[in-house]
Amino acid sequence: MSDLTSCFPDQTTLEGLAHMALGHVEREYPNLVTHMMRGAHDIAAPSTLHPIFYGSLDWHSCVHSYWLLVRVSRLYPTSEIAARVQALLQRNITTEKVAGELAYFQAPGRDGFERPYGWAWFLKLVAELETSPHEAMQQAAQTLAPLIRFMTQAFLEFWPKQTYPIRTGTHYNSAFAGVMALEYARMPHQPPERTALEQVLCRRAREWFDGDRGAQAWEPGGDEFLSPTLIEALYMAHALEPEAFRNWFDAFLPALASGQPETLFIPAVVSDRSDGKIAHLDGLNLSRAWCFRSLAARLGQEHPARLRMQKSAETHLAAALSHLGEDYMGEHWLATLALLALEA
Repeated sequence: MSDLTSCFPDQTTLEGLAHMALGHVEREYPNLVTHMMRGAHDIAAPSTLHPIFYGSLDWHSCVHSYWLLVRVSRLYPTSEIAARVQALLQRNITTEKVAGELAYFQAPGRDGFERPYGWAWFLKLVAELETSPHEAMQQAAQTLAPLIRFMTQAFLEFWPKQTYPIRTGTHYNSAFAGVMALEYARMPHQPPERTALEQVLCRRAREWFDGDRGAQAWEPGGDEFLSPTLIEALYMAHALEPEAFRNWFDAFLPALASGQPETLFIPAVVSDRSDGKIAHLDGLNLSRAWCFRSLAARLGQEHPARLRMQKSAETHLAAALSHLGEDYMGEHWLATLALLALEA
């Protein structure tokens, strides 16, 4: 792998991230199973519970590792990585295995499984599969259709009834899921349910966050891998028209151009990368870089905070990129956030 502290996503670097993901998407153990059991009959191995997404320590990490692999394959369609990923999809995304994944979600008591983080990553994976030039990947999207319908409907039912957003910078964060699901909902040639999803996601963003002003940014939390402040802003960037977003952003973070809140510009310190919760802070540094870059692009060349955000993105990237494979507690998921940041 090339020097990962470089912020330019060259092919060698991105294929290095893909090799990392290939090393664990089919690695069943160790495994952190979040599993509602109704009786002894529900005791089963991860690959029985989740016939496709059983690797990478947990369901959502496996899903977004598939996304990383499909994304890199689309960027380099004639590469050795692309051939390996096509074989992976043909091996694992089958009608029978999709039925098994769907059955898990449909079982009583599991309506909150992977909500909303895993749901959102699954939809982002689907969007990547649908736009791939590879026939095997387009076929995988078609095979996943029953699970796609279920996940879309799950969002449509849950988003309106969640009265208040979850703001903590972990898997339950509402804004992150909103960003990912909107990218899926806005794919070309939307069927009616995707149009409905887009409308629900945008309406909820405005209802939850439109009145937020003068963010204090009480972060980072000790196990956060998302910036609650920045990811909220990115959700609003997706949900609002450009001028409306700029007006909202300047009221939400009015002193950003002068480096306030200061905590947003200081990379998190990671004291123990073998601790799964503390290791989340490497993810925070990567996701802040992704958010800073994405927000700077949306705010435009003339925005007074743009250069400061871009510089901070580089600082946060440099703090995390050399540690992606240091311990499996980070290795099983950090490459995905690195790809988001590098491509932003």
